[in-house]
Amino acid sequence: MPVPPSDDQQSPSVDSSIETLKYPATAAGSEIDRYGTERVPDPYQWLEDDKSDATAQWVTDQNAVTFGYLRQIPFRDAFRARIAELLNYPRISAPEQKGRWLLFSKNDGLQNQAVIYLQDGANGTPQVLLDPNTMSVDGTTRIGAVQFDGRGDRIAYTVSRAGSDWQTVHVLDTTTRQNLSDIVDWVKVSDIAWHGDGFFYSRYPKPQENSSAYSASNDDHQVFFHTLGTAQSDDQLVFRDAINAQRFHTVNTTEDERFAVLYISDRGQGKDGSAFSVRDLSKPGSAFQCVWSPFDDQMTVINNVGDKLLVETNRHAPNGRVVLVDPFCAGEAHWQTILAERPNPLESVATAG
Repeated sequence: MPVPPSDDQQSPSVDSSIETLKYPATAAGSEIDRYGTERVPDPYQWLEDDKSDATAQWVTDQNAVTFGYLRQIPFRDAFRARIAELLNYPRISAPEQKGRWLLFSKNDGLQNQAVIYLQDGANGTPQVLLDPNTMSVDGTTRIGAVQFDGRGDRIAYTVSRAGSDWQTVHVLDTTTRQNLSDIVDWVKVSDIAWHGDGFFYSRYPKPQENSSAYSASNDDHQVFFHTLGTAQSDDQLVFRDAINAQRFHTVNTTEDERFAVLYISDRGQGKDGSAFSVRDLSKPGSAFQCVWSPFDDQMTVINNVGDKLLVETNRHAPNGRVVLVDPFCAGEAHWQTILAERPNPLESVATAG
């Protein structure tokens, strides 16, 4: 049982003046939302407009109270210094190899964002490819996904700014290290799935001019294919479900780029699993064919083995298992167990060699 500190060894405490803090008054509006015949008051709806001067002033006033109090904590600076000391060491990721290229990230210690490096061969000299710390003054611009194409000639990468989950996709040439003209906007909840000279991605429609891009509701998640060297307006719509507007739709391709795998998750119903369909890209004009439709179980295609798919799933296996699925004869009775469930949870699976 813990022993309380003696009177001369009391733990640091915060001034009890927190009880006397006076928060700024928040104006209550007269807005009322209507749901069928029900009227629901929403007096603080005006705060949903993150572009208004009134909202900006409200944030400023709230921050003045918060940081005014935090500055009074006597041990705050010591905590800050110790945390900085503990974080101040180089951190480097495992390299990803594609052809002759090695790609990895490194943070020297206290950099806001890790820097992306590209290296030509095992004995090459690492060179800075992307440094998000130089992309904004406040260091809040972030590099998200970084994906080689099938040959390693190009890299597609996503950029997000100021903590937003909106992303913009850019493409660069690995030899020249220069960005190409391709720019894809309004991307969110998306993978970058290369196929030949283009890639699949997911996006929402561009927000209306009079709405806030950062706080407006997002509906109608769509999948497109972008061909390099073309404008985004020419991108091909690959999948859309206008009826179930709250669902997420993302696409991955297998390592050999033969199959495109469409995942669908139903966030509107709070389901934890995903349905998925497959399209055989080796057959021009082929369509997505449903392989698994319920949303109750997790399904992740690891890779293909010829015509079949290795799938990680928790279907009848809470700790996870791996099965081999024929996407064109996908009934559960035809699944072949490759890695059975074990007493300990399956953390990750990948193919190699």
